[in-house]
Amino acid sequence: MEPQLLHGVTDSVATVVISHPAKRNAMTAAMWADLPPLLGSLADDPAVRVLVLTGAGGTFCAGADISSLRGSPREAQRLAVDAEEALAAFPKPTLAAVRGHCVGGGCQLAAACDLRFAEEGAAFGVTPAKLGIVYPASSTRRLVSLVGPATAKYLLFSGELIDAGRALRTGLADEVLPDGELDARVAEFARVLASRSQLTQAAAKEFADGRTDRDAHWAAQADGSADTPEGVAAFLERRPPRFTWTRADAS
Repeated sequence: MEPQLLHGVTDSVATVVISHPAKRNAMTAAMWADLPPLLGSLADDPAVRVLVLTGAGGTFCAGADISSLRGSPREAQRLAVDAEEALAAFPKPTLAAVRGHCVGGGCQLAAACDLRFAEEGAAFGVTPAKLGIVYPASSTRRLVSLVGPATAKYLLFSGELIDAGRALRTGLADEVLPDGELDARVAEFARVLASRSQLTQAAAKEFADGRTDRDAHWAAQADGSADTPEGVAAFLERRPPRFTWTRADAS
């Protein structure tokens, strides 16, 4: 099967599937280049409220296709960083559904998501030390913000893999599910996210990423939105809220 990124939208949840089964879903240069425009189109789609990133079959992503490093390693790394930054900047909640290996560039992508749910048996690793590659500063900072300096150094210095349990303890995973339960849990939680206020989520995502200079902007958005009155009314009337704010309202 040709290496590719598959995608679809169901019930407000966009799912992007890394598909390169011949190489455990390793990302080719073309796949790295295809990810930012795909994310851009999904970000602009008003039907999309949540993004799930996963891998085809039993593996999330084994990293970059090493054959792509033979020509221009720096160019390959630039494409990977561009894809990672596009994923981190996605304006709606993102969730990585991880089974099997989540290594190298695959771990970069998982770390760029807001949340990571993993299946027991998943293995995480950041492996540039095995290839003599300098891990990008932006990727290193993102890893440190998730797991702390000590665990980041353990991963980067050694290139060793850690299991899902250790990933959970260090913050690299947010939930670990028994075998066979990952898809159902991800679908359930994605529906929860899709039902919540996009206004709250958009502001919280910016604040969590350090954009504290946008406090006045989001206060103005809240003042002009019907989400707060609707949320309060729904709570008092004991019914599900019907939030209406969308990203288009922020312009």
